[in-house]
Amino acid sequence: MALMRWDPFQDLWQVREEVNRLFDHTLSRYPALAGRRGWQPAVDMYEDEKEVVVKAEIPGVEPKDVDITVTADSLSLRGELKEEREEREDGYVRSERRFGQFYRTLTLPAEVKPEEAKATFKNGVLEVRVPKAAEGRTKGVKVKINEVH
Repeated sequence: MALMRWDPFQDLWQVREEVNRLFDHTLSRYPALAGRRGWQPAVDMYEDEKEVVVKAEIPGVEPKDVDITVTADSLSLRGELKEEREEREDGYVRSERRFGQFYRTLTLPAEVKPEEAKATFKNGVLEVRVPKAAEGRTKGVKVKINEVH
């Protein structure tokens, strides 16, 4: 039997993540409940021993229309998908695509170095990589997006 180090806050962290996921899911489908308009991009977040990686689906959004802010423990995405509706005499029977502003803040699973964050954009997917910090907190910084072709 292997001995494992016990972390008394691990269960609380998992509960917090589940509650965040529940609210994110509910409020992203009904933004008016959160007192805001717009939409939230779907994201994946993972970490390894060196960095935290966040991938966000934002097809149709231009990199210049996205702002990324990273702090020691959070990452915020803000931007806008501009509507490209053509004027038609017939009218729409169905319109499911989302347009407008989006805003999303994620709590990161580890403390990071915001000043070393890098972002790329390819095929409608924004990827932000932020190295983990050894210790100490730093101020938030804006991250420039490099478009990949």
